[in-house]
Amino acid sequence: MKFFVSGTDTDIGKTVATGWLARRYAARGLSAITQKLVQTGCRGASIDILEHRRIMGVGLTPFDESSLTCRYVMGYPASPHIVAKMEGVKLDFDALARDTAELEKSFDVVLVEGAGGLMVPLDENFLTIDYIKKYDLPLWLVAPSKLGSLNHALLSLSAVRSRGIELAGVVYNTYPPAPPEIENSTREFLAEHLKKYFPKAELLDMGKVNEARKKILGGFV
Repeated sequence: MKFFVSGTDTDIGKTVATGWLARRYAARGLSAITQKLVQTGCRGASIDILEHRRIMGVGLTPFDESSLTCRYVMGYPASPHIVAKMEGVKLDFDALARDTAELEKSFDVVLVEGAGGLMVPLDENFLTIDYIKKYDLPLWLVAPSKLGSLNHALLSLSAVRSRGIELAGVVYNTYPPAPPEIENSTREFLAEHLKKYFPKAELLDMGKVNEARKKILGGFV
């Protein structure tokens, strides 16, 4: 199985959710690995892959060390299409899809984390959502509980529906905490929306993550 993990915005817990999903699948007896589509904002090893492995409770794998789990690591912290142009990198989307297929040979589940949200450009003519559609990746969408997140979530889900993308589910991230009235109302609205438009999709509550994101609190949903 392969999945794409995207979010309703940047900095809303997508990296933590990707590692958490991998750990959750592993707890069900499935071998799981994560892949970062494009990493920006660092040099050397992908900081998001490192975070995935920490949450999963494992070290770097040979697949990480060979760059199979993150082919492109670029320094400037910005959208991939900007940084690739700045650094003279031509992103090969077919090669990224082949990396996923290669990982599928060794793992039951491959989770591919994107950069930012669904509409983030990978180049001038190709958005993240285009990649998801082209390579037929079921989607996990990460949505936070903060004020305004419901609007972003519904816009993202509308884009998913309009393109006929399979939605595996929504991961609801309640860190940092919102007022209970907002958090609970947003959760309930998302549950009803999924029931109506994506009846096969799951709604998972990721639980609280501590401020330093050193560990995940609570059990698996």
